[in-house]
Amino acid sequence: MKLRLRAGSVIEDALLPGIRTHEPLLPQLAAAVREAVERWQPGERLVVAAGVSGLTSREADAASLRSLVADAGAGEVLLAHDSTTSYLGALGPGRGAVVAAGTGVVTLAVGADRVARVDGWGHVMGDAGSGYWIGREALDAVMRAYDGRGPATALRDVAAARWPDLSEAYIDLQSSADRVSTVASFAASTAQLAERGDAVSQDILRRAAHELAFSVSTALHRVGDTHHPAVCAVGGVFGSPLLRAAFEDSLRAGQHDARFVAPLGQGIDGALALAELEPRHPLASFVSSAGH
Repeated sequence: MKLRLRAGSVIEDALLPGIRTHEPLLPQLAAAVREAVERWQPGERLVVAAGVSGLTSREADAASLRSLVADAGAGEVLLAHDSTTSYLGALGPGRGAVVAAGTGVVTLAVGADRVARVDGWGHVMGDAGSGYWIGREALDAVMRAYDGRGPATALRDVAAARWPDLSEAYIDLQSSADRVSTVASFAASTAQLAERGDAVSQDILRRAAHELAFSVSTALHRVGDTHHPAVCAVGGVFGSPLLRAAFEDSLRAGQHDARFVAPLGQGIDGALALAELEPRHPLASFVSSAGH
């Protein structure tokens, strides 16, 4: 995952290496701000807005970030979890639900006066229906087929192309520093094989779609917004036509009047929208700010 930068109305975004979760967050964000200032030289008092994956309450400290970037011209700093900026980028300040599914997944719903976040708890404790979840299910199916515990699947050939001796695949995977991205990479093959008729792959995608739909339905019920809600699904997982169709069918089974809408923009657009968020908006309480 890359860190995306944008300065004001600059058309072309800049991509930097992603956040290193084993290192302190705020110094990395401060370095990204300095990169943006050096690259675009805005020459004016800056408003810094950021949406960050996995942002904890301890790290959501806009005042501390502002102190790190004040000498770069930052006057105001706004800091939020990327579920908030994904929502604003996709639906703007309106009511509804956004599910963002890539390697991980998080769902956010906004009602008249409440916000509900569902999942986004990482590959160990959650992320049901995500790219990692699909890849993990695919590898499980491969080893079941290898053992004779499960049906044959073309996924076995995909795994064997990476690990010719499947009996040793788990050793290589468990010792790899890139094991999360490696597992998630099998989601793309699962989607491709599902389109070609592989029954095991199709089953995995349908189950992933059900998990994603269940998260959206849960979030909508928690905010009390179940009448003709707007639902936006974003992220690479939804690139599979089979999964997207199964997701919509599954959600409509319990939320028959759901409106599936295309995203207005991207998460980076949502970061810019933080500065325009009304103080009384339900999402405003999820934004850490300093330097108004």
